[in-house]
Order: sequence, then structure tokens, then C-alpha cells
Amino acid sequence: MAGALLEAQEVRVAAFRDRREAGQLLARKLGQYANRDDVLVLALPRGGVPVAFEVAEALNAPLDVFPVRKLGVPGNEELAMGAVAGGGVRVLNEDVVHAFGVTEQELEAVTARELDELRRRERLYRGERSPLEVHGRTVVIVDDGLATGATMRAAVAALREMGAQEIVVAVPTAAPSSCREFEERVATVVCVITPEPFFGVGLWYQDFSQTSDGEVSELLERSARRQQRRSGEDA
Repeated sequence: MAGALLEAQEVRVAAFRDRREAGQLLARKLGQYANRDDVLVLALPRGGVPVAFEVAEALNAPLDVFPVRKLGVPGNEELAMGAVAGGGVRVLNEDVVHAFGVTEQELEAVTARELDELRRRERLYRGERSPLEVHGRTVVIVDDGLATGATMRAAVAALREMGAQEIVVAVPTAAPSSCREFEERVATVVCVITPEPFFGVGLWYQDFSQTSDGEVSELLERSARRQQRRSGEDA
């Protein structure tokens, strides 16, 4: 159902133990997508990958990574003026671009640099594996949380351009305003907890240590082997 906001405030936890537990709790709210040939799970790296791994395991669905890179304002790189995602899709915050007087030349230079880094990370995480085909599929896009939602907006825009049949945004925790925003953007939004006040994603995890590139690669490889085994069993 379009714009459905599925919440699970009944989960009585002050914080998730770690991303693995968060993914397990999130998977419980996604049972309708289990064991379906049209479903795949995509993770926003790096922190979204351990969460998405648990979701993909529970749903018996393929897992892939969907890198998104923030476009930082020149000289103030922590401030996002937009983001780029797979397929070369770029989403801009025009208000920030104009407020800081970012020129077209500066914008294109930042975009080119971040696209290069995005492609490098795709190669690093996937190795020789090809990206999963999203056209005509139901895509569950997972991160470890939503604060402003900038990277998720870029991911959703890219998936729409790539022809995803249905997009499901799924996160363990989110600012209530971010969940409401995505109700207008995708078919379904699943947020395990939407605390108010929110403050930040990391506050809702007991262990919010950085996910390494090695861990991302390992989880993707484990998921790929699991899918190969199950495909062989079904043959």
C-alpha cells in the first residue's frame, strides 16, 4: 500500500545492542517479502551492510551493496549539498548550493571525485561479482538509520531511474520526520523505532563502531555463497 508507514514502537528496547540485532528486529517487520523470487535486498555501505545481511538471511533474498556518496560543500565538506548513487544519479540540495555560492565548475569537480570513489568502493566490495539487476524487482533498501535522509533520497532516485518495480525503505531507527518524508517517495517505509527527540542514529545503538571495508566484503561474499547453495538445492 502506497505510503504505508510500518512502525514497531512495541519493541521495548532503549537501544539496539549492535547492527546485527537491529537487522534481526527489522527483518521481523518484513516477513511479507520472504521467499519471493522478485525481492532483493540492497544495503547502503558501510553501516547498512551488517543490518541488511540479517534482513537478507531472514527473507532468503539476494544481497548487494548500493554505494551512495555525499557531495560536500567545498571548504565545508561535512555539509552535504547533495549525493550521488549507482548509475551516476545525482541529487542536489539546491538551497545549500545557492546559499554557499557553489559554482558549476566546483559542483562538477566534487561530483566527478565522488563518482570515482563510488566506483572504487563497488569494485572493492563486490570483487568480480556483477551488480544485481534491479529492473522490475521489489527492492528492500536498508541502512542502519535515517537522520536527514540525504543518502537514502539519492538511492531511491537512482533505483527509480533503474526501473525498480517497488521500493521499500527499511531501517532500524529514524527521525520521525524522515520516515514521514519517505512515505511520499516509496511504496513502503519500515522503521523499527522512531524516537522523539531523535538526536542521531548512533545514540540508539549500544555498539555503533565503524563497519570496515573488510567486513562489508565478507558479508557480501557470505550472502552470495548462501544464495548459490540454495539455488543448487532448488535446481
